[in-house]
Amino acid sequence: MALNAIANVFRISELRARLAYTLVMLAVYRIGIFINTPGVDRAAMNAFMEDQKRSGGLLNLFNLFSGGALEQMSIFGLGIMPYVSASIIMQLLAVVVPSLERLQKEGGAGRQKLTQYTRYGTILLSIVQGIGISRWLASLGRSADAARTSGMDQIVVPNDNLWFTAMTVITLTAGTAFIMWLGERITENGIGNGISLIIFAGIVVGIPSAGSQLYDLLSQDVINMGQVLGLMLFMLLVVGVVVYIERGMRRIPVQYAKRMAGRTMFAGQATYFPMKVNTSGVIPPIFAGAILSTPATLGNFAPFLLDVQRMLEANIWVYNGIFVLLIIFFSYFYTALTFRPDDVADNIKKQGGYIPGIRPGRQTADYISRVLNRITFGGAVYLATICVIPSVISGVLGINFPFGGTAILIVVGVALDTVQQIEGHLISRNYEGFAGPRGPRIRGRMRVAA
Repeated sequence: MALNAIANVFRISELRARLAYTLVMLAVYRIGIFINTPGVDRAAMNAFMEDQKRSGGLLNLFNLFSGGALEQMSIFGLGIMPYVSASIIMQLLAVVVPSLERLQKEGGAGRQKLTQYTRYGTILLSIVQGIGISRWLASLGRSADAARTSGMDQIVVPNDNLWFTAMTVITLTAGTAFIMWLGERITENGIGNGISLIIFAGIVVGIPSAGSQLYDLLSQDVINMGQVLGLMLFMLLVVGVVVYIERGMRRIPVQYAKRMAGRTMFAGQATYFPMKVNTSGVIPPIFAGAILSTPATLGNFAPFLLDVQRMLEANIWVYNGIFVLLIIFFSYFYTALTFRPDDVADNIKKQGGYIPGIRPGRQTADYISRVLNRITFGGAVYLATICVIPSVISGVLGINFPFGGTAILIVVGVALDTVQQIEGHLISRNYEGFAGPRGPRIRGRMRVAA
């Protein structure tokens, strides 16, 4: 059945064109990864990043999401992270700024205006980060940083001047703007969410390298074949759990009474309001990982942070314990900012609906809030468990696990969303879904409105 569904994908001309367009745009993105920023010694930058991979730090997280662009110090060195940061900032501002909140409720026109503000914010963040990165690059290989690298020529920027700073800012800002444009074009003319697919592609390209490292460890007898097979089976189990939880939701029943529209009587209907188990997505692990990686990243500028980093590295249980607590905190924090039970209850009441056994209005909002708190705790525990698994594996096998839990969550989630969209195209043209005519429909992470 799945093979028939895959064959049906290529029978639809529009779907073929969308898939081809998506692959071409992603190929353009990957080509840009290898175009170097002017004035940077790539070999010296690679040596520094290899040292960072062994010591850990926030740079590894950025390098992962940029698909290795930061390691190459390419024109896409900032990746899509300025856009993601601007989007998160706009989401948070829409909660506290009344004018942005009104725009959010104005439908397509309001969302288009918010998207435009997000683009402006992306450019502003790119300029600020570009200035910071240019000065950071100029400092590498000079003064205290020279002791951290090895080789003949470890000065990353041989000619540090105002021209280099200006060119770096312009190049990195233009690269981020181009990636943002690519993502929007993929969303409009391709398959799936373009921004998510770009992050997905940046993570997935590291799989062959990780496989090669695993093979080297096997050939050097650091690990044996039984451990490799056990690791693969365990990771398949983890992926299965992620798929199961990401599709999981709590369905709150909603009953709509009979209503008159002109001379027409519309019968009452029963539906449900879905609440995702993992409401906050991958934001909590990203925030938690960024905070824990700060001491290793800023240790050169604030020596006392190196003591904090050594304390965290000395006891993996302390590190994982703090990581789990931060994930749980940010899960509740981000959910509270982005999910408004009062607005949901108000919308249900305006549409003439109610939850059976619950009075409309304040009691409905309180009920939704209680349900949200319970499933948020379950989602937070799930996120924390997935994110500490790589650290546990590294401790058991004594090797560096190439992918963190955040990367696994992003890859599986984006794959689910993309397959869901492809299946939607198939079903709309009277073809079977991937699970056959009687099988379940694939659900991604998109929230469905009541």
